[in-house]
Amino acid sequence: MTKELRNSLCLILTALVWGVAFVAQRQGGATAGPYTFNCIRSLMGAVVLLPVIRFLDGRTENHKPQTQQDKRRLWIGGILCGAVLFVASTFQQMGMYYGTTAGKAGFLTACYILLVPVLGIFVGKKCHWNVWVGILTAVVGLYFLCLTEGFSFYVSDVLVLLCAVCFSVHIMVIDYFSPLVDGVRMSCIQFLICGVLGLVPMIGVEVIRAPGGLQGWMQMFGGWEVWIPLLYAGIMSCGVGYTLQIIGQNGINPAIASLLMSLESVFSVLAGMLILHETMTGREILGCVLVFGAVIFAQMSPGDWRKH
Repeated sequence: MTKELRNSLCLILTALVWGVAFVAQRQGGATAGPYTFNCIRSLMGAVVLLPVIRFLDGRTENHKPQTQQDKRRLWIGGILCGAVLFVASTFQQMGMYYGTTAGKAGFLTACYILLVPVLGIFVGKKCHWNVWVGILTAVVGLYFLCLTEGFSFYVSDVLVLLCAVCFSVHIMVIDYFSPLVDGVRMSCIQFLICGVLGLVPMIGVEVIRAPGGLQGWMQMFGGWEVWIPLLYAGIMSCGVGYTLQIIGQNGINPAIASLLMSLESVFSVLAGMLILHETMTGREILGCVLVFGAVIFAQMSPGDWRKH
């Protein structure tokens, strides 16, 4: 097996891990509450990445911050990423909590791949014509996927779309800081910040208002229906998924890597159907096909078209 093939399989496995995570988020958020689920999974992800950092330090080039400026840059990047991630994940979790299915949430979240080049225009980055075609195709797909017969979005779908916008900002922040700092360390800090910020709404909304107060809130952690989604989202999605992404992207063309990881939207639909027994109408399936096709089309550079 060549290195390119091995790394491609790592990215496909990353997409599978993240796609199934939509099911864990939907189940865990419904049981524990969206704020509690996000807070605990983020803190769990930060803890899981600590041994990953130690492992990678012993086998790859040392990326430890050497100066105070390096440490300052690392923490600024981690804090900014964590703050944006907190807003994005909150929108996403609330959208699924209020009714958006795991499959639909996966496709709507995938729109961040289309939004990134649009936001890049404001920082002087060009946007190829195929991206604009992809955006228009995605709009048509979202019409079939989300709009009701009364021509209105469900509130839950709008929340997930806002999450896609926030993830676009998140990717641009990472794009700025990742060449300057160690990516795994910054990810660990971002999960820590995301979890700490999540403590505020978790305590203020879900702990205090829980039937029976703190004791009643703690009682829901007595069953595996809460811990299985939490453990999957914290360990697999945050820890394993991110590590596989780091390994898989090594030596792979970024456009190909993004395309492979965008398969998480397909896996989210399949996981929702197999695990949660969710169903989709023909109209919604058509919307999914159009959105996913737009994602693929937007990732292809003009050079790819000339080769064919």
